[in-house]
Amino acid sequence: MKYSALILSNLFRKKIRTVLTIGSFAVALFLFGLLAVVRGAFNQGVEVAGTDRLVVINKVSIIQPLPVSYNERLLRIHGIKEVTHQNWFGGVYQDERNFFPQMAIDDDTFHTMYPEYVLPDDQWQAYMSDREGAVVGADLVKRFHWKLGDRIPIKGTIFQGTWDFNIRGIYHGKKVEDDTTQFWFHYKYLEERESQYWKGLVGWYTVKVDNPDDSVRVAKEIDETFSNSPWETKTDTEKAFATSFAKQAGNIQLLILSIGAVVFFTLLLVTGNTMAIAVRERVRDLAVLKAVGFSDVFVLVLVLAESVLIAAIGGALGLGFAKLLTRNGDPTHGMLPFFYLSPQTVVAGFAVTVAVGVVAGLLPALSAMNLNVVDALRRV
Repeated sequence: MKYSALILSNLFRKKIRTVLTIGSFAVALFLFGLLAVVRGAFNQGVEVAGTDRLVVINKVSIIQPLPVSYNERLLRIHGIKEVTHQNWFGGVYQDERNFFPQMAIDDDTFHTMYPEYVLPDDQWQAYMSDREGAVVGADLVKRFHWKLGDRIPIKGTIFQGTWDFNIRGIYHGKKVEDDTTQFWFHYKYLEERESQYWKGLVGWYTVKVDNPDDSVRVAKEIDETFSNSPWETKTDTEKAFATSFAKQAGNIQLLILSIGAVVFFTLLLVTGNTMAIAVRERVRDLAVLKAVGFSDVFVLVLVLAESVLIAAIGGALGLGFAKLLTRNGDPTHGMLPFFYLSPQTVVAGFAVTVAVGVVAGLLPALSAMNLNVVDALRRV
């Protein structure tokens, strides 16, 4: 801090150039923050998947159902301690753009299968006592300004007609990554209204195993149990199941890493060029510093400090704007329900920014350190 005035005066010798360089860092780190948020949104299900849960779907496709009678047969398989089932509803609320997942759930087991979803007991009991009751996530409540007791009409796309539900519960996640954009209602209500086509069928099963180390064996045994039947199964860990969904949108992670690498490499070149020009313009000043007794190491640190300070200011501004943008959650109306810039990502981004500042300033700093005083003063 002793020489902070000297560093700042050197930085702002060319104010426009310094401001533009800081702006380059700010834009790059703002983009980095948004890319990290998008990556996190696509990987949300993978990150929060339970290590002790398996997903059992129809071998043909997830859109093909399975018999409800499989529930008891699954419970008889060694290593499985709990089974629940769900059905995708696929309805529309008011407008087709208002997308959010709606699922008919098995009331008896769903609540204990997913302990990460927190719901007050009185609200769960109110839901259980109302055949047209529904439980909704906190993010949905915030998005549509719903409240307990509201009657919500959902227009069916797979299951035709208008379905009316009463909001009896609002659930929250234990962690910020937990999905709180879902809409749950009674499987029995779906079965009653669609008895002609859906009687005795469910969408998919989720099973909880006693020991996560046995997941591979249990998955294999499940599929062998139902092999050569009219309803063969395909079983994966919940993480693998979520990953397969994420990959349907393409290799998002590779795309984001590629864009990020190009951005930071370009930033490295821009900053390095800026610092090299700054050193060339200040040959006389640096030579005078050495002539009056400042060491070569001091000159090296001085130039590096300028480069790092530019990077730090720009990086902090960019990450700050990215955090501000993501503060209010999903701006995509349901396309990316998990829209959150984590503190870990902010720290990682700032660390990379400082590293770029160090690398970009290293060659100009070495050049300044090795500057010969006599030759430098002769050239001026």
